[in-house]
Amino acid sequence: MALWWLPAALGAPPAAAAAVPPEIQECLDCHEDPDLVLTLADGDELSLEVDGAAFLASVHGAELICTDCHEGYSEDHPFDEPPANRRSYVIHSYDLCKPCHFETYTRTLESVHYEHLAEGFEAVPVCADCHGAHDIGNPHRKQAMLSHSCATCHQEIFDVYRASVHGAALSEDVDEVPSCVDCHSAHSIAHPDTVRFRLTSPGSCMECHGDAELMRRYGLLTTVATTYLADFHGVTASLAAGAETEPGQVVVVCIDCHGFHDVQSPAALGEEQMKETVSAMCEECHEGAPPGFPGAWLSHYPPSLQHAPLVYLVGLFYKIFIPFVVLGLALQVGLHLYRYSTRP
Repeated sequence: MALWWLPAALGAPPAAAAAVPPEIQECLDCHEDPDLVLTLADGDELSLEVDGAAFLASVHGAELICTDCHEGYSEDHPFDEPPANRRSYVIHSYDLCKPCHFETYTRTLESVHYEHLAEGFEAVPVCADCHGAHDIGNPHRKQAMLSHSCATCHQEIFDVYRASVHGAALSEDVDEVPSCVDCHSAHSIAHPDTVRFRLTSPGSCMECHGDAELMRRYGLLTTVATTYLADFHGVTASLAAGAETEPGQVVVVCIDCHGFHDVQSPAALGEEQMKETVSAMCEECHEGAPPGFPGAWLSHYPPSLQHAPLVYLVGLFYKIFIPFVVLGLALQVGLHLYRYSTRP
């Protein structure tokens, strides 16, 4: 059988070869040659060069040898036929991760990416597209790598995100801001156009904006979470999130007012621009609402002497008045009962 990969002369082993496991070095003797290529069925040539140092420094370098993933490879690599093209070669690698990462692999089967892959659309990403192949880094060492992985396909969206308050902070190595995977997840990615995704989106926002310690570090209020969940819109969203909701049902969530990929700081936008944005959103449901309509809403601030003092004072009055009335009634009833119980 004719070989369909090009042979290469064996070079001298690198200086650090003594530290390389012999099972790996045996493969690197050929695969560190930059001239080693694989001729695909469409005539394209795929480089088979592997950077040994990069592999040994990867998360797999100290745990695996080449044949753990590339099983059944003999010296000749006698495959029946070469892959059709570069993409089919990458798609073939999808199942290589399954034996060790079975739980993660099964989550990808629930994603919108796999849904498109099953439909025959091969341009969707698989494991190697996001994580790399021989130079896999630790995916938990945060978000710039993951965000840029998404940008490979979603460049236009990523450019919008990068200009947002979250993306700008991530670009400055602030790892505590949300990246793509924090809102969309990494493996079981849901379709963002579904009603369920939209209704459950406040939960993604609350992960950060409901964390008092995290918000304190950045001088932000956690009341954005509690006040939303306490008002009509938040209660409606919470009730609708777990139910079968009609697409046209009116539920306002965080992203309706603040955007999603293009989120900007309300402080940076300024009070007037934020009012205009919110007013435009209100008018979509409250037809004919005047520009001052959002002024009837307390925003995300709890009533205080500094913000909505009248509402605060009325609330304080009722906190005192209602217990006073209830206790007075209870005392009156108690005294009547005592009087009747002691009557001769």
